[in-house]
Amino acid sequence: MKKFITIVLAIMLTLSGVFASGAQESAADDGTVKVALLLSGPANDQGWNAIAVAGLQAAQEKYGIETSIMENLGITDTEAAYRDYASQGYDLVIGHGFQFGAPAAKVSADFPNQYFMATESASQTENMASYVTSCNEGAYIMGMLAAYMTKSNIVGVEGAMVQPSITKELEAFKLAVKEVNPDIKVLSVYINSYTDVTKGKEAAISMIDQGADVLYHVANQAGTGLIKACEEADILALGNSYDQNSISPNHVISSTSYDIPNVIVKAIENVINGTFSGGIYNLGMADDIVQIAPYHSFDSVLSQEVKDIISERISQIKDGSFVVPTIETPTN
Repeated sequence: MKKFITIVLAIMLTLSGVFASGAQESAADDGTVKVALLLSGPANDQGWNAIAVAGLQAAQEKYGIETSIMENLGITDTEAAYRDYASQGYDLVIGHGFQFGAPAAKVSADFPNQYFMATESASQTENMASYVTSCNEGAYIMGMLAAYMTKSNIVGVEGAMVQPSITKELEAFKLAVKEVNPDIKVLSVYINSYTDVTKGKEAAISMIDQGADVLYHVANQAGTGLIKACEEADILALGNSYDQNSISPNHVISSTSYDIPNVIVKAIENVINGTFSGGIYNLGMADDIVQIAPYHSFDSVLSQEVKDIISERISQIKDGSFVVPTIETPTN
């Protein structure tokens, strides 16, 4: 967690062009800035929600803002949550996930002097912004790792919901596996839950029963069930959003990780400075927002050749010489 809470000022300079300035009056002029964070699952999920909480905590420490967190929100509850916080006078309300975008845009029209934000969304208004991480870039690397590590030539990937921000990861993972070795069979499943660990585990067991020996998840808290299933079956796993090696050190090879904390801190900083602007901002490996966690004990397991191939691909993604396709509709 410490790694994600630590905000590197240098990266903010890289993003300064992304977070465009506006003409709004600084919220800080009216007193302490109030920021609320809306989550689809628990704040301590050691994954997707935890990285957003880390950003809110970092901003609180840095700027002395007043904060509030609402956990385990269902899709049908998001608009009411935005509206409730806006009615209480919160300067910025952040929804962490694709499903928060449309409700944020709708509510923003009724509160033009306040600010709204969603991650992974495709929505925008004058006072509502979406920050989209190129998660598919990280998922592509996970697919490469799965292809190089499988012994059965069967791997699997689990998604929480059929939605663009998740589907683009599953599709990038599948594409990478096939590009490394077209003969590898890729199993995939959507479990229709962000939080149901049992569902995540059951879906993983089903893929394991079909011969998969490396599994990746894009399922928030539910994905920890996949990791536990891999641990119990003594096969390999790949984590998502956060370095999840600590969940099962002998089974999680690596993870995608997203510097969402820095994105949230910068957005809050822009509200404080009066420079927050609506729009859709895409951030990826080139911005150091999408990253790959260390290999930990698997560093000595992976061959130097494979590590070099992975490093070269990451460099190509960063410099733009290789573009990971964005596929937002499930394929067979």
